[in-house]
Amino acid sequence: MRKVPLHEKGGIIHEKGAGYCTVRLRIPAGLITPDHMKGVVRIAKKYRADLHLTTRQTIELIHVLPQDLEGLVGDLSGNGTPLGAEKAEIVNITACPGTDRCRYAMIDSLSLAKTLDEKFFGREMPVKFRIAISSCPNSCVSERLNEIGITGVVMPYRIPGTCTGCGTCVQYCREKAIAIKNGQIVLDNGKCFHCGMCIESCPFHIIKADPAAYHITIGGRRGRHPRVGYHVVTVKSPETVVNIVELVVRWVYRKAWSDSLLPDQLDILDFESFRKELVKSIPEEEIVTGY
Repeated sequence: MRKVPLHEKGGIIHEKGAGYCTVRLRIPAGLITPDHMKGVVRIAKKYRADLHLTTRQTIELIHVLPQDLEGLVGDLSGNGTPLGAEKAEIVNITACPGTDRCRYAMIDSLSLAKTLDEKFFGREMPVKFRIAISSCPNSCVSERLNEIGITGVVMPYRIPGTCTGCGTCVQYCREKAIAIKNGQIVLDNGKCFHCGMCIESCPFHIIKADPAAYHITIGGRRGRHPRVGYHVVTVKSPETVVNIVELVVRWVYRKAWSDSLLPDQLDILDFESFRKELVKSIPEEEIVTGY
């Protein structure tokens, strides 16, 4: 296998005019310690580079001289903030704050992002491949506009005979999926977005939910023609999510080609047949229906 020269690696982006380079870092979910941040600043000063915070939750050192790349990348690796990815490979995993600190969160998005980064980051692909995780359907990281999107969801239910009909949940539901009828709440599951906001808003803790699940989409796209990915399956555990990502990555690596983005290839690649086989491979007890 040919050894890729440093200037051809995905984390090296050649700027307009080719006189300078931008160096993108690997910072899964945008999490960085104060010491690592100090190190990045020190390295930027050493090589007279400015810093740019990107939409994919990482940092770029900009206006780097090509002759400084080898020393700079070595210093970044020693700092624990190694070279990132940008080209036909699995790029920086993005995630919202999750249950670590968000009041609306349904899943631990950060732990899942770290696991996916350790297993998949930088893997060579025929196309640029993005993975994003949002811990609820508010989609703060636009996960459904990525090649793989993972969204935390819940299925709310009312404890019969205990609702006071106060209407608090009705006011909080952004989808107008809840109504008060005869003093009781009625949920329209067709309108429900499975965000759990009604659960959090209930002052009497009458609305409950089954354990949070992971809603997986494939084939989303950002850019000039954005498109929401196709819902493939909703599953119970992060371990199953990781297994599904592995299967999708293998399929894309074997089947896709490099002339167009993955969403533009799905019909030709017979994505529907792959989706059916993928769902069949998942243990039945892991699949959650009704979403």
